Amino acid sequence: MSRLVIRSEDDPSAVLVDVVDGEAIAESLKPIGVSFERWRADTPLADDADDQAVLTAYAAQIERLKAMGGYQSMDVVRMAPDNPAAPALRAKFLSEHTHADDEVRFFVEGEGQFYLHKHGRVFTVLCEAGDLISVPAGTPHWFDAGEKPRFAAIRLFVSPDGWVADYTGSAIAERFPKFETVG
Repeated sequence: MSRLVIRSEDDPSAVLVDVVDGEAIAESLKPIGVSFERWRADTPLADDADDQAVLTAYAAQIERLKAMGGYQSMDVVRMAPDNPAAPALRAKFLSEHTHADDEVRFFVEGEGQFYLHKHGRVFTVLCEAGDLISVPAGTPHWFDAGEKPRFAAIRLFVSPDGWVADYTGSAIAERFPKFETVG
């Protein structure tokens, strides 16, 4: 179930907001410029589906997103618990960073968690299949899908360069609960 938990950046143990309703999540994220929507993601994907199969299965949703945001490039990030690259990818995503481009993800399988750092707060958004999140360029954030990740997300970009991170050097992500322990 999608969920938003907001905490003070100074006290990760103090929960300020905890909501699961999709509309309430979207309203709570609007003040920081983040869009959140619930879409349908009910097209079954084979375990061995490649990126093109995922993109083909969700072509209509991709076209809608491209029209809305002027996105020029896309890719698929798909992780399974047995992926030998999972620990390295987790470490890469777990460090706070920004992008020069919006980060748009449409989750089509599984779940993962965004941590958005704005206005002295950390907005933790648990996304699952059917969730669309758009994080504006320049927003400090990190992402976690746990030690045994299982998710697939279509990512869209205005820039043809795709996903390029600018790491902030902040250790804030180390102070907040990881994906497995958020409760």
